[in-house]
Amino acid sequence: MTKPLSRSARRVQQAIENRGFDFIVQELPQSTRTAQDAATAVGCDVGQIVKSLIFRVEENDEPVLALVSGNNRVDMVKLAAVGAGNLAKADAEFVRACTGFAIGGIPPFGHDRDMRTFIDEDLLGYDRVWAAAGTPNAVFELDPAALPPLTSGVICELRSDT
Repeated sequence: MTKPLSRSARRVQQAIENRGFDFIVQELPQSTRTAQDAATAVGCDVGQIVKSLIFRVEENDEPVLALVSGNNRVDMVKLAAVGAGNLAKADAEFVRACTGFAIGGIPPFGHDRDMRTFIDEDLLGYDRVWAAAGTPNAVFELDPAALPPLTSGVICELRSDT
């Protein structure tokens, strides 16, 4: 018998279904809080993990979401150049207020607030990727080509070269 999903993971599963997709949220016994943890848990390359990173626009506190390959760090200059604005790091309280999820389990969509989303083009180099699903041990697998329609996100170069 399969254990029912937690409330946050069910919320992500419902958001997937509401968008017309059939990806399945899985809650694992081990942590998926970091990209490395998630890659180990699902048995994939760390680059196949979708990191959901929330930033704050300095002028108006608007949240901005960057979906980044687990291998990559975000180049803030590149992110600003594609239209994100002058960004600052968001603290845990801001992240939870905007998304409804805690850091370590932020999915790429289904947040409490709408936000502009930018997708690391490196994710599209994989056949399959894994994203967080609402808790620090919940994930779902998807074709990275589904990220733009799921999130209304813009594909761009975000990888820092340093």
